[in-house]
Amino acid sequence: MPNPTAAMLVIGDEILSGRTRDANLHHLAQQFTAAGIDLAEARVVADDHDTIVAAVNALRARYDIVVTSGGIGPTHDDITADAIAAAFGADIDVREDARALMAAHYAQTGRELNEARLRMARIPDGAELIENEVSAAPGFILGNVYVMAGVPSVFNAMLARVLPTLNTGTPLLSASVRVERAEGDIAGPLRDLAKEYGDLAFGSYPFRDGDVYGANVVVRGTDKARIDSATARLSEMFA
Repeated sequence: MPNPTAAMLVIGDEILSGRTRDANLHHLAQQFTAAGIDLAEARVVADDHDTIVAAVNALRARYDIVVTSGGIGPTHDDITADAIAAAFGADIDVREDARALMAAHYAQTGRELNEARLRMARIPDGAELIENEVSAAPGFILGNVYVMAGVPSVFNAMLARVLPTLNTGTPLLSASVRVERAEGDIAGPLRDLAKEYGDLAFGSYPFRDGDVYGANVVVRGTDKARIDSATARLSEMFA
C-alpha cells in the first residue's frame, strides 16, 4: 500500500515579507518522513481570506492530509479559522469546549480571558480540537485539514498530539555520498545509475570546499539494502 500523501499550507504576511523565518515546514517534513507520510507539496500564502480558501480547497482535494500553520491567534489579521470554515461551508463561533480550555489556562496564569483571546476559541462547526500544553489555545481538525498555530513551540506541541492518530506508511530512508567532482562530470553516470535503480530517488547537491568542487549525492528510498547497494556503486564509480 502506498504511503499517505500530505501538503503543508503556511499562512502569513510575515513569512512572505521575510520578517519571520518559517521553521514549521522543516519540522513537519522531518516528522512525516520518519512516519512514512509523503509530504509532496508546500505553499506559502498571505493573510488573505479568498487566497487561503482557494489553497485549502485545492490541497485537500489532492492530498490525504493537509497541515496549515499560522493565522489562528487573537489579532484582527488572524483569519485562518474563518477561511477554513468558509472552505468547508461551515459556520464558526466561540465553542464552549475551546472556551473552557482557555478559561482554565488563563485562570491559572492570572491573565484575563478577554474578547481578543476568545477569538482563539472560535472553531468551525464539526471540527475536532487539537489541544496543546504550551498556550491552551487549540487548533482543530476539519475533514482532512489540520489547522495549527504558527508559533513553532505551539505548532510542535500540536503536531505531537496529531501524529499518533494519522495513518502512516513506510519511513523514507536516505544516505549521502560525497563526490569530489563537478556536477557536469558526474551527470551522465549518475543518470544511468538512477535508471538502474528506478525504485530509488537520487539528488545531487553541489558544494565548493576551498578549491574543490563537488556534490553530495543523496539516495532516498524505503529499502535499506537497495540504498546500500546504490551508495556502494556510487563510491566505486567516483572513487
